[in-house]
Amino acid sequence: MQKNFRCRWLAVVALLLSVATAAVLRPAPAAAAAAAGEIWGAGYFPDVPLVSHEGKTLRFFSDLIKDKVVAINFIYTSCPDSCALETARLREVQKILGDRVGRDVFIYSISIDPQHDTPTVLKRYAEKFDVGPGWLFLTGKESDITLIRKKFGLYSDAPEGEKLTEHNLNHIIGNQKTGQWIRSSPFENPYIFAGQLGSWLHNWKLPPEKGRDYADAPKVRNISKGEGLYRTRCSACHTIGEPQAAGEKRIGPDLAGVTQKRDRAWLTRWLAEPDKMLSEKDPLALALLEAYNGIPMPNLRLSPVEIEALLTHIEEESHRVEHHGHGKHHQHGGHDGHDRHKQKN
Repeated sequence: MQKNFRCRWLAVVALLLSVATAAVLRPAPAAAAAAAGEIWGAGYFPDVPLVSHEGKTLRFFSDLIKDKVVAINFIYTSCPDSCALETARLREVQKILGDRVGRDVFIYSISIDPQHDTPTVLKRYAEKFDVGPGWLFLTGKESDITLIRKKFGLYSDAPEGEKLTEHNLNHIIGNQKTGQWIRSSPFENPYIFAGQLGSWLHNWKLPPEKGRDYADAPKVRNISKGEGLYRTRCSACHTIGEPQAAGEKRIGPDLAGVTQKRDRAWLTRWLAEPDKMLSEKDPLALALLEAYNGIPMPNLRLSPVEIEALLTHIEEESHRVEHHGHGKHHQHGGHDGHDRHKQKN
């Protein structure tokens, strides 16, 4: 028994010594952040020149990301697929963060088709989406942009080369000064995305909102496959029965009652291959393109099962709104506290 006691005592002493050693060797948070910032600094990121949609030449590291919290994505303006959705989602994030964008959060969309996407083309693209200050659309030499993408791990080194339509859709968000960088899906909830940019990457420096209680939090409910698709693929551009605010510039039609207004077969095909219908000059498709500032419906590569689930959700939600009125929490999952991201520092 004495031998067992001695063994336990030695084990406890060894554990305490290991904890003490770890505490001594572990760098302080500030020191760790500084070290990370140096690793992900000028020695890692290229300081190549890019040109903004405003016609200004800016250096990638020293002008655009040094000591800043940023969101970066890579797009091309003629993209038939998800680039428009990416832009629309970031537009939601910009609205949530308000005037912080351009002040302590910066958004950059860099073209991967610089030969076509001149500053003039990018300016027209930005105007279509009605983006606000602090969000730059950038172009430059293809080799320089490829290098930036490689540094973020967003470039495919396939032997046959990378096709534009198969480029990596992930966003990069980070704080260069602290060395915190993460990839984020373009289908991410915009409030979560805004929270990461506005709070987490700023080390939670904003004061907590007063008077909030978990008892007031909305109930979590199971959502259907169709609602999940609507939230991640459609809600950046569309609403279902939500009144249009004064001065609001929408980039897609409200979908309330659309399954009653349009032929089901037409809707099914429209969701499956909108790019083909536009190239065929379908009259209704062209009318929608003109009505919404030339922003094309992206091809989201939905399967027949996904299309049917999405149409069913739109039909059910239209019916709910018609009989019970619009509840914003129903569409966005109860993000009632998003105004905290707009607080001034």
